[in-house]
Amino acid sequence: MLGVRCLLRSVRFCSSAPFPKHKPSAKLSVRDALGTQNASGERIKVQNFPIKYKERHPLEYLRQYPHFRCRTNVLGSILRIRSEATAAIHSFFKDSGFVHIHTPIITSNDSEGAGELFQLEPSGKLKLSEENFFNVPAFLTVSGQLHLEVMSGAFTQVFAFGPTFRAENSQSRRHLAEFYMIEAEISFVDSLQDLMQVIEELFKATTMMVLSKCPEDVELCHKFIAPGQKDRLEHMLKNNFLIISYTEAVEILKQASQNFTFTPEWGADLQTEHEKYLVKHCGNIPVFVINYPLALKPFYMRDNEDGPQHTVAAVDLLVPGVGELFGGGLREERYHFLEERLARSGLTEVYQWYLDLRRFGSVPHGGFGMGFERYLQCILGVDNIKDVIPFPRFPHSCVL
Repeated sequence: MLGVRCLLRSVRFCSSAPFPKHKPSAKLSVRDALGTQNASGERIKVQNFPIKYKERHPLEYLRQYPHFRCRTNVLGSILRIRSEATAAIHSFFKDSGFVHIHTPIITSNDSEGAGELFQLEPSGKLKLSEENFFNVPAFLTVSGQLHLEVMSGAFTQVFAFGPTFRAENSQSRRHLAEFYMIEAEISFVDSLQDLMQVIEELFKATTMMVLSKCPEDVELCHKFIAPGQKDRLEHMLKNNFLIISYTEAVEILKQASQNFTFTPEWGADLQTEHEKYLVKHCGNIPVFVINYPLALKPFYMRDNEDGPQHTVAAVDLLVPGVGELFGGGLREERYHFLEERLARSGLTEVYQWYLDLRRFGSVPHGGFGMGFERYLQCILGVDNIKDVIPFPRFPHSCVL
């Protein structure tokens, strides 16, 4: 009995003891080479460990070892910053009255209309020869926007933060097959100015929170990866973001002395080289480009009814070093306008449910999306998007 009473007292003591706080500044000193022991207890030195102590490996080299690179100082800092940025984004939306929605990863919609989708099919024994598992073709999501539009009719302000997938055969420094998106939809907005205000506030509030929560990690990245990035970031934060129209952007590009690989012309999409030039032209301050040609944007963008040019109320935010970071716009809430757009595209049957959202009552609304990895590239100055995500997925590479 005495033993039982002692055990119970010990359990009560342990359960009431305060949990020790995490100390992120803890340091580890290495006194000898990494080693192990064999069956007889003899120490064996481990040879050819790919990451050398006190050697500053390039990020390209570390990319070969996704199972080890997180142990390095630089990747450790990037991933801690990623964690803090995630928390800061959630905090911003919560404080602003948004409801967090878990949009599906498996979907039958292609909200971008690009067709670059990963289609899902059952594997192994569960092979259905004559019909789909879901009775309709199913894909990995490219965006949660359309599902958020459904929810914005109930909750006014909603957002999602989750993985998205693009089957683009691109090895560029700006693209991944799997990446994270922050998306928001807001009811009762009838101007791009309202959307741009939220976008600018989100960018600045999140960045200020990251800088205050993990200054040492940010300093390490700025010092060893992107010297000068600290000043560039402060320049972005202290200035109001600029606004130009798509038409003005094309005129700026046409008058540029720089030779572009893709000739700028009205009606053509802006390429990365164009986006970076525009930001530089605007003094390396983030710049909103608004009112794009209708033909360049998806069916759900609101028609500006502006005569022969025929633009829609779309907006992209271009930032230094990256180019496009945010994309969004006002949604077409007018039933007959949307019905005509879908009919011209041959999508009426597929998006009948989307028309129903207007048929049975709608309000002016809009939204935007931000690529999380591109955001991290922007604030840290990391050149390659594959270095700001724990396990990058891209064409011909799916390690671990």
